[in-house]
Amino acid sequence: MPSAAERTRTLVHSTCSAVLLVPGLAGARPEQLVADERSVGPDGDLFLTYPADSPAVRAATHAQDDEVSAVLELTDVAPVSVPHRIRGRAWVSGWLTLVPGRAGPGRMTLRLEVGEAYVDDLWGAQAVDPEDFALAAPDPLVRHEPELLQHLAAVHGEQMGLLRGLVEREDVARATPLALDRFGLRVRFGRGDGHTFDARFDFPEPVTDITGLRRAMHRLFEAAAG
Repeated sequence: MPSAAERTRTLVHSTCSAVLLVPGLAGARPEQLVADERSVGPDGDLFLTYPADSPAVRAATHAQDDEVSAVLELTDVAPVSVPHRIRGRAWVSGWLTLVPGRAGPGRMTLRLEVGEAYVDDLWGAQAVDPEDFALAAPDPLVRHEPELLQHLAAVHGEQMGLLRGLVEREDVARATPLALDRFGLRVRFGRGDGHTFDARFDFPEPVTDITGLRRAMHRLFEAAAG
């Protein structure tokens, strides 16, 4: 399974919602605290780009030599329609500073030096050490996952339905792809009584790219049809 640090890095590199929470920043609307771009530097620092007049940039500017504490709150929502769509959240907290000259005209980049992090997702809840966060890599499928899940749900409904035969549960009415990573596929199954449960289908070995994923999914569907 992916480590807590890897899962947190994956969320940072994904398209999921991320809001920068700065204590004492009054009057800012939530959409003003969403970075235009976010990335992770080689030392594990987060780089967040905002319009130069954004509340977050003003707070960092006015602080001058004082440290500004902040928390980047990430919310991961399933890209397909399922009950209970929030798949997880992560919080990366630390100290905010300006990085002059990194962004283009009319924009500014803020550096969030990571002090601590925490993830609570489909795998469980766990604290993340900053050094582990810096060394971790995002899942190789992170940028493709939303499209892949939507494709599975829209085009491969019949094959997804076959996966019901691989779970030892009765009264399974539907199967919806919920999450995909290099280790496997997670499916949310619905029952006739309205309740749901999740099942994980691990690949024989981790995949590193789309070609490997196609082979792994083909083998999974073959086993389900077997």
